[in-house]
Amino acid sequence: MSITKKDVEKIAELARLKFDENELNDFTIEMNKILSYVEKLNELNTDNVEPLSHPNEASNVFREDILKPSVSTEEALKNAPDKDDKFFKVPKVIHDRS
Repeated sequence: MSITKKDVEKIAELARLKFDENELNDFTIEMNKILSYVEKLNELNTDNVEPLSHPNEASNVFREDILKPSVSTEEALKNAPDKDDKFFKVPKVIHDRS
């Protein structure tokens, strides 16, 4: 299968792109190179190859969820410039534009 200049023009039209003649010729050559590479992949014998859902064969990459001691609320808020009960208080950054 090969791509013609007319095919590239149609693809460009669908993508709402405009190319000059040199660009059309360059893209035609490049797309044909890509297709020839893909055709080369078809030469591989994949009869005994199991399909993968992911290229990484790790079965479980997550660690166990272990409860560990954490910083208390009081300790976290100890150096806060402004606080309200057990929350950090910050200046308003989104203003109403109505």
